Amino acid sequence: MSDRVREKLQILADAAKYDVSCSSSGSNRKNHNKGLGDTGSGICHTFTEDGRCVSLLKILFTNVCIYDCAYCVTRKSNDIQRAAFTVQEVVDLTMNFYRRNYIEGLFLSSGIFKNADYTMERLVQVAKKLRTEHKFNGYIHLKSIPGASDELMHEAGLYADRLSINIEMPTENGLKLLAPDKNRKDMIQPMNYIKNEIILHKEEKKIFKKTPIFTPAGQSTQMIIGATKETDKDIMYTASSLYKGFNLKRVYYSGYVPISNDTRLPGLGTAVPMVRENRLYQTDWLMRFYGFNIQELLNDANPHLDLDIDPKLSWALRNLNQFPIDINKADLQLILRVPGIGLKSAQKIVGARKFQQLNWEHLKKIGVAINRAKYFISCNSRQHERRDLTEMKIKQFILAGSGSKYLKNNPQQLVLF
Repeated sequence: MSDRVREKLQILADAAKYDVSCSSSGSNRKNHNKGLGDTGSGICHTFTEDGRCVSLLKILFTNVCIYDCAYCVTRKSNDIQRAAFTVQEVVDLTMNFYRRNYIEGLFLSSGIFKNADYTMERLVQVAKKLRTEHKFNGYIHLKSIPGASDELMHEAGLYADRLSINIEMPTENGLKLLAPDKNRKDMIQPMNYIKNEIILHKEEKKIFKKTPIFTPAGQSTQMIIGATKETDKDIMYTASSLYKGFNLKRVYYSGYVPISNDTRLPGLGTAVPMVRENRLYQTDWLMRFYGFNIQELLNDANPHLDLDIDPKLSWALRNLNQFPIDINKADLQLILRVPGIGLKSAQKIVGARKFQQLNWEHLKKIGVAINRAKYFISCNSRQHERRDLTEMKIKQFILAGSGSKYLKNNPQQLVLF
């Protein structure tokens, strides 16, 4: 690697750290004809479900940008060192790192130079060269450029495992305030195109076996939170709408990191607390996997998430009239609403009770967090707690058992539930 390429890599890898939407691919691209790589599940920057630690080459193609978004470190008015790769440099970096077993795939984003199509064309060329010239079957995630043509989006979908387009801000008003040169329609149009193409290719695959795969890992997006004054309700209502409207795999929530003194930004002295990001992801999980409607979790009466307790517990405390439920009789959807019972534990409960009446000891072995769940369920055992406890008392008891604040002294150890 030349000194110039190494310098570019340092600049453009550092600039890419603000994009958090490079998690599991969910792709099943297979290796054929002695190609390189074989995309499996769980390609990400962290640990997979089976415990493997995997990594991506995560870079910007360039940090040159024609836009002046107040929240972005690469905005044109920011006095930073600029750099840009060539298509061949990105291809060579990816292949060299892959052959050395440093990475399992590529996450490629970019600032926008000249225009959307000019930039998107270069990202597509990188993916195309990797697939066709090097027979690379590893994971490729391209960050699509808002405003790019349908033709380029189609070609990108044929070579990338996942495409994502950042929605940037939770609301259109927030986008107009901090990125007046950008248009929400330019973001929505390619998202809609990708959704329709994915559906079309799946239908064609049922008829023609040789139909090429198109974005097998689907599409995702990212929102910056805390740069403007949207409530958690505003953020999650937008996320819910995106999931329903575009069949997204994931919405990512990136806490704003202060990088400028732009007068359009709110007076934030520090970065958005990590616990707020965590609560948003927990709410996202409840919508996608636990059967909650977003209006149940956030509404005009409760526009903000409680930072002390997770959103499922917060909902349960506001709806004590629905508890306790009999763990040996309640259906799966009701069990999923009990604090301290996760998705896998709920499924295990439903399976195990076919053979015997479950008691506290059984639930503990299954993995239920008894210190939380005991206030909301009954089972084939003597009850742990009185049922006349108030919302405030239950919250106090649970907080006392988990520390003065929710993992306040260990912010890096936040978990979903």
